[in-house]
Amino acid sequence: MKIASNFTLALIAFIFMSSSTMGQKVTAEKIWATPDILTTSESVCYNPESKLFYVSCINGNPLEKDGNGFIATVSLTGEVITQKWATGLNAPKGMGIYRDKLFVTDIDRIVVVSLESGEIETTYPVEGAVFLNDIAVSPQGWIFVSDMSTNKIHSVEKGIVSTWLEDESLQGTNGLYCEPKELLIGTKNGIFSVRYEDKRIWHLIMDTGSIDGLEADGKGNYFISDWMGKVQLVNEENEPIELLNTTKKGINAADIEYVQDRQLLLVPTFGDNRVTAYEIRYE
Repeated sequence: MKIASNFTLALIAFIFMSSSTMGQKVTAEKIWATPDILTTSESVCYNPESKLFYVSCINGNPLEKDGNGFIATVSLTGEVITQKWATGLNAPKGMGIYRDKLFVTDIDRIVVVSLESGEIETTYPVEGAVFLNDIAVSPQGWIFVSDMSTNKIHSVEKGIVSTWLEDESLQGTNGLYCEPKELLIGTKNGIFSVRYEDKRIWHLIMDTGSIDGLEADGKGNYFISDWMGKVQLVNEENEPIELLNTTKKGINAADIEYVQDRQLLLVPTFGDNRVTAYEIRYE
């Protein structure tokens, strides 16, 4: 493992950009990066019970059913605990936890993994799916899944998969985030909000560019990543704020995770095969 050296280098040579939102200065300081053994790292999901991060690793072509995909576990300090904690997937991407299960998108199916054993318990084929991407779990226990190619939102409830939403205004549906009363959807044209109760849709935040990951900061703002390498902080009232951008270095920023009580932003770097952690500071 190269954790100690990576951590030291991160402290000496951290990358950050800053600006202000709602009168605050916000900075993103790099504090660690995993070794480059998380092959094609696409998404990160935090489990507050075990205090572990699950990292989906495509380990190949994002659309190829090759059985090479796996999920790794990573500690809060960036140590890769188990590189191949769950195996037997094709191209795993978005993840979400419900009760004692990890739900994972895998091209055209949803795979359910036991959090206790890392074994695949069941799979749900999704009819007509092409490129299933992110997963978000609502406070009510509804599991939502985006399909970037068909622009649909599917749901899983009591073991039944159905198409929950299809709307022509949603283009390039990707990152999802569940608020108490509505589902937020990251698209090519910004963030849309959809009310659970009646599926009323409105364009919440515009002019963001394409969105991959979508996470709330708990202060009325949202972190968004664009896959190419840029992470921004956005809200309804202000212009997007660029927190970091590794595009020129060829380092991606895929489906991010944010741990609010630790103010810790996790960025899977896709082709760079790592996860990088940033501490978000509000001053």
